[in-house]
Amino acid sequence: MTSNLWHRREVLAALGAALAGAHAGSAQAQDAYPTKPVKLIVPFPPGGPTDVMGRTAAKAMGDKLGQQFVVENKAGAGGNIGTDAVAKAAADGYTIGLSAISSLAIAPHLYAKLPFNVEKDLAPISLVGTTPCAIVVHPSAPFGDLKGLVAYAKANPGKLSYATSGIGTSNHLAAELLQSVAGIHLTNVPYKGSSQIVPDLLSGVVPMSMESSLATTLQHVKAGKLKALAVTSLKRAKVLPDVPTVAESGYPGFEVETWFGLIAPAATPPAMVKKLHDAWAAGAKTPEAQAAFDSISGSLRVTTPQEFGAFMRAESQRWGELIRRLGIKIDG
Repeated sequence: MTSNLWHRREVLAALGAALAGAHAGSAQAQDAYPTKPVKLIVPFPPGGPTDVMGRTAAKAMGDKLGQQFVVENKAGAGGNIGTDAVAKAAADGYTIGLSAISSLAIAPHLYAKLPFNVEKDLAPISLVGTTPCAIVVHPSAPFGDLKGLVAYAKANPGKLSYATSGIGTSNHLAAELLQSVAGIHLTNVPYKGSSQIVPDLLSGVVPMSMESSLATTLQHVKAGKLKALAVTSLKRAKVLPDVPTVAESGYPGFEVETWFGLIAPAATPPAMVKKLHDAWAAGAKTPEAQAAFDSISGSLRVTTPQEFGAFMRAESQRWGELIRRLGIKIDG
């Protein structure tokens, strides 16, 4: 009996030592993180505002943590494919993503079946930036301001098509909201990303675009090749101070901004999430990061993981109520 008791104690002691060693090893691994390159998934094509923000964050965090952050563009389904890839990645801190309002606050209310659950499958790291949406048209359009657009659309219901960076994105929903408050019907032409819209907009293949960022069309607007009718933020854009807001063009209170934030798989260790957050918070203060955001007419943002989580929940509630009120639904 005594022999068995001692044997049991030895087994328990060995097990305890093994668990303690494993815990110590895990803590050391988190302290040393990252020890290899980190993949940052951007759910839109190269060249657009999301890509610029993703690469800016990757460079900033990589510089602060002394390790390479490699951007992988995984576009499609309004950002949902790339966001799902982050949700399903190993929660070891070596795969993170830069997702947007479209996947994190809008899609859960639009799609009957979404392959990821924002609350359960993703860990917020930090808000990264915001951009206003803008209504941009080809010069051949038979109207020169928002009032003229509404009048034309009312006289030609469904005939005026507009490009967005995907079904369920913020610019798509901004257009849906505009149609609701203005009492018009437009036809959405979804693309995989903003950077792919510009050639068709310049050539007149699509007459109008609800842009998620002024960056992709700003140079063409300033050159007179395209015309910006209005921006969807409450305040005018600094880069186009003469372009009115939708709110001051006859629709008070109208406000839509596209926002972007860093996310990780849900079970990523909090210590790693904090390291990533702290690296972005430090990197966001650099002149290089500010210049990159200025180039896309974006506003640079930093929040704690907790603040970003609360922000996502509030935005999800806001857009969920709007989507239900407008009766918008997407199968799939």
